[in-house]
Formats: sequence, C-alpha cells, structure tokens
Amino acid sequence: MSHPTLLSRFKIRELTLKNRVVISPMCQYSAVEGVVNDWHLVHLGRFAIGGAALVFVEATGVEPRGRISPGDVGLWNDDQARALARIAEFLKANGSAAGIQLAHAGRKGSTRRPWDGGGELTAEDAAKGEPPWETIAPSAIPFAENYPLPKAMSTADMGEVIVAFREATRRARDAGFDVVEIHAAHGYLLHEFLSPLSNHRTDQYGGDLAGRMKFPLEVIETVRAVWPSKKPLFLRVSATDHIEGGLTLEDTVEFARAAKALGVDLVDCSSGGNTPTPPKIRPGYQVPYAARVREDTGVATMAVGLILDPRLAEDVLTEGDADLIALARPALDDPNFAIHASAVLTGTPHYALAPTPARSGLDRLAQSLRHIELD
Repeated sequence: MSHPTLLSRFKIRELTLKNRVVISPMCQYSAVEGVVNDWHLVHLGRFAIGGAALVFVEATGVEPRGRISPGDVGLWNDDQARALARIAEFLKANGSAAGIQLAHAGRKGSTRRPWDGGGELTAEDAAKGEPPWETIAPSAIPFAENYPLPKAMSTADMGEVIVAFREATRRARDAGFDVVEIHAAHGYLLHEFLSPLSNHRTDQYGGDLAGRMKFPLEVIETVRAVWPSKKPLFLRVSATDHIEGGLTLEDTVEFARAAKALGVDLVDCSSGGNTPTPPKIRPGYQVPYAARVREDTGVATMAVGLILDPRLAEDVLTEGDADLIALARPALDDPNFAIHASAVLTGTPHYALAPTPARSGLDRLAQSLRHIELD
C-alpha cells in the first residue's frame, strides 16, 4: 500500500493534521488542585514523539464540582491555564496539534481515584485532605449505590455551568490549544441530560429528545461563540446507552445534526458509561456509530474503541466509516502507533512522523537493520 489513508493529511477548518491518528483524552487522576505537572507532560509528549497528528489532554473540569476525582485536571483558573499552555506548546513544537477536552462530571463526580477503589469520597478521604463535594445532575438520581446523591440542577446551576464552559474555552484559546472537544459522553453531565435514564426533568430541559438536548446545545453554542472561528470544535458523544429505555443511536444522530448546525465540526463517537454495567466489546465495536452519524448528518466523525491494528484503522477510513481514528489504551501500549502503522501498511517505517531528535536516532536504527540484512 503506497499511500495509506491513515497516513494522509486531514484538513478541518484551518487546521491541517499530518495524519489521521488521534490520541483520545485519558484521565490520569494525577493533577494537584487541577494543575497538570511533569507526569502529564511526559505522558502526552510521548504521543507527539510517536507521530500522532492530534493529542488530547484528558477530560478537564470546567469548575471544581465538575471533577471526577480530586486528581482531575481543571481549567477554572489561570494557574491551571499556564501549566496547560506548557503542554500545548510542547505538543505543537513536536509536530502534533494540541487538543483539550472540556468536561463536567455531573453525578459521577466526587469519587476516589480508580486505584483507590473508586466510589464516593468519604470522611476518611476528607481526613487525608480530599473532602467530598456537592455533585449536580439533571435529576437527583445517583449513578450507582456507591456514588453520591446529586443535587437536581436549577436553572441558576445551569447558568453557572455554561459560564464555566465559556471561561474554560477562553482559557484554552489563550493557552494555545488547536482543538476543543466538548465531553457529552460516558455518563457525565451533558450525557446525563441527553439520556432518559438520568434525566427525569419535567421542565423545558427534560421530557422528549428536544428538551433533553436543550442544555447540551446551549453549552455547545456558548463554546463555539468563544472558540475562534478558524479552529475546529469536536464533540464526544455516547452514541447509545446499550440498554432499553436509554439513549439510542437515532437520538444521537438527531443531536449530532443539531450540534453541526451550531458549528461542531466533528463528532467523536463512543458509547455507554451512563450505567454501571459495561457493554460487550470487541475490536472496532463502536465504528458503526461513527459510520451512521457520518452518513446521516454529513458531519465528520472519529472512530474509537479497541482499534488495535493499523489494518483495521485503515479499513475504517477507506470504507468511509470515519474521518479520524482515536486511540486511548492501545496508544498507552504503543505510543509509536503511527510510526509502526506506517511499517505495517507500507512495509517501511515512516520516521518522518517523529520530531527531529527522535527521527535522527530512528533513521540510524533503520540503517543498522539494513546492514544486518545484507550481512
């Protein structure tokens, strides 16, 4: 294969990505008071060195109560923005576009880190300096038995969250990020509004799909107004709740269509997360969601979900199921996925994807391997 689509450029608004490999946001639960540190720089920087075209900072809380855990990254103050600017600068200096996912945890907030067992923060955590906080949601329905009971949001609460998204977007802009992604998936606040499992409201923000979409669309409209017109806006969705009575793919198509009309440029199609029971998974199991949204709405999409093999990624693109390929845990296993994909798809590693300091050593490695073969 001489010219794999996976390694081809992709232009969206005024941003041109050098290939179609994107690193998904992956929570590290390692920030201190919402501020990123050297761990985040090294974690994210290695993907730029590995040739990915776009690297996303993890789900970033737009306000303190929007965190999942005490270790979440935040963007509600200028100290957090300055630290994130260092990461954006490094990513761009080493050949990757810099993205950030703006998020609000909603009823899934105020929890322990996964390696501490997850579940609701308690007095024991408070004694260690990590007290619980009030969580908010469309309705006062906890995510699970070991999660906090959220406060049903008032319209004033909604106004505060919209302002928080607006100000976080402004800070992301000033910090030099190329892409903002709004997180409306995985059971977090905006997904909670969209899903009838978690939204039992009887006012204008509940009921039918038009009502359940209203608040997420208000957030999108606010973010797009602040985010520069030359820069793309992504939206991550959970295409289905994987359970009867929950959000459906048909609902998501309508939401994506409305989001596109407000200026969303690409829909990142994940699924699940709004119930404690995980779906059955297999390589590429979420690709059909990206394909359906792309076909029915005309918006660009990104496929994600156990895309473990470059050949599968290439097939997704060439069959027109998505425009970009997002990797999360597979990239943790192989930060050089893009470089290795070039070898799989063309027979020759494409070391030009790596920044100069890494490329120099990789080129010498290739020369050495050629000499071994000759001998």
